[in-house]
Amino acid sequence: MRYRVLGGTGIQVSVHCLGTMMFGAVGNPDHDDCARIIHAALDQGINFVDTADMYSAGESEVIVGEALRGRRDDVVLATKVHFPMGEGLNRGGNSRRWIIREVEESLKRLQTDWIDLYQIHRPDPTTDIEETLWVLSDLVRQGKIRAFGCSTFPAEEIAEAHHVAERRGLMRFRTEQPPYSLLARGIESSVLPVCQRYGMGVLTWSPLAAGFLSGKYRKDQPIDMSAGRPTITPHRFDPSLPENVAKLEVVEKLVEVADGIGCTLAQLAVAFTLTHPAVTSVITGPRTMDHLDSLLKGVSVVLDDATLDRIDEIVPPGTNMYRADGAWSPRSLTPAALRRPAAER
Repeated sequence: MRYRVLGGTGIQVSVHCLGTMMFGAVGNPDHDDCARIIHAALDQGINFVDTADMYSAGESEVIVGEALRGRRDDVVLATKVHFPMGEGLNRGGNSRRWIIREVEESLKRLQTDWIDLYQIHRPDPTTDIEETLWVLSDLVRQGKIRAFGCSTFPAEEIAEAHHVAERRGLMRFRTEQPPYSLLARGIESSVLPVCQRYGMGVLTWSPLAAGFLSGKYRKDQPIDMSAGRPTITPHRFDPSLPENVAKLEVVEKLVEVADGIGCTLAQLAVAFTLTHPAVTSVITGPRTMDHLDSLLKGVSVVLDDATLDRIDEIVPPGTNMYRADGAWSPRSLTPAALRRPAAER
């Protein structure tokens, strides 16, 4: 296993990070089996574990906390906050009120006194970034978190956060966690260069494009929409959508590349994300032990220039094959009212 320093913090993390989104009701509800997967990952040299409060409504954090009992000191533990936790007002977002409350809940579920990396899961247009940075800085001073970062932020908001931190004398985002895969290369155009400029660590997620690069979904083969990832994000697999047809065409070409260097499509996909010099670690989220074993077999795969050139021909740099795989849609484009003049009175 290889290790890299996380965003200038001095903390060394494995280049493979164990993602736990599939632990709990959404994926694998067997807590004991999930614990075995976590222990197997640690035994193979992974020392970086990523979860979030909203994964299976807190169940993932509970599973991780139980599994790390007796091994907590050897693990760099990351979790996230932002999405609603239950019904009612003010039970989500990036406000001081919610973050102070929810960090305590995460600490309880994780059975730990501190979180190594606490991440803001998504931007919140209703909360001033200064408000968020201030409370995160306070939590570092209190010893409840060691460092903090953001997840799936556009480049301009990452840059703004750094400017605000400098102006106000606040601590800054040390990491960014964006989606990145052979089918979603959009972050190469601005997010990754901005992260490099500010010396941020980068933890990429969804290297298999929500399963599209697992090798399970192939051209001219029926997709079972009643099982696995298609039940979670059906729009990404709907065979009637032209975007998905185009992705299947690309998958066939990428399979040829993988075959040519003697690895699986999934192993090619993971190795690709680690090639970019801005990337610190790639998050892989296995649901079963077989998934973990398959991914770990590709740890030694390194892509040469000829392979990377071929990939660039198939999916040009900075290209997202399907916007949904990029996981970010600017708010300025979403509500139509923000793009149209107010009615004249």
